[in-house]
Amino acid sequence: MSIRPVTIYGEPVLHTRAQEVTEFNDELRELITDMYDTMDAANGVGLAAPQIGVGLRIFTYAYENDDGAPSRGVVVNPRLTLSKVSQANPDPEEEIEGCLSAPALNFPLKRADYARVEGFDGDGNAISFEATDWFARIMQHEYDHLDGYLYVDKLNDKWARRWKKAKKSLGWGVPNLTWMPGTDEDPFGH
Repeated sequence: MSIRPVTIYGEPVLHTRAQEVTEFNDELRELITDMYDTMDAANGVGLAAPQIGVGLRIFTYAYENDDGAPSRGVVVNPRLTLSKVSQANPDPEEEIEGCLSAPALNFPLKRADYARVEGFDGDGNAISFEATDWFARIMQHEYDHLDGYLYVDKLNDKWARRWKKAKKSLGWGVPNLTWMPGTDEDPFGH
């Protein structure tokens, strides 16, 4: 339907727990379509509703995975069950993450290697699937958005210092900053 602006770190909706979806209707399905359009235009592998300024517990994803899970979908009111997260330092080459709401930046972060995802599709039908490796990382990343966290909020001390310097130099951390996928230059160079 339409591409929406992506909010940047500092927008209040990104730092607030999103509300449960209570009605599965045409308005919700239109929002989901806009989320897919925005995610695709941004070349993203996931997009949470707060990233387009909507404080609802919804995320979309698009990722080819070998574990038999759907490669494209939406999860409404998700619940995640995770395997244990290692306390080791993240590998700066293998465990790098990026975010459309912290565009053009990438930092390493430890995540669980497994996630059981449960919730609903856009019509209110119950869904459940397993995600492993990078797909599990995507599920955790998008789910965090629904609880008011960005991956940069969870970095270890070394990488958090680098993030804080980058955030300050970019002038982020204040409301009303956005970028428009498909119009603005792709911050990730896709």
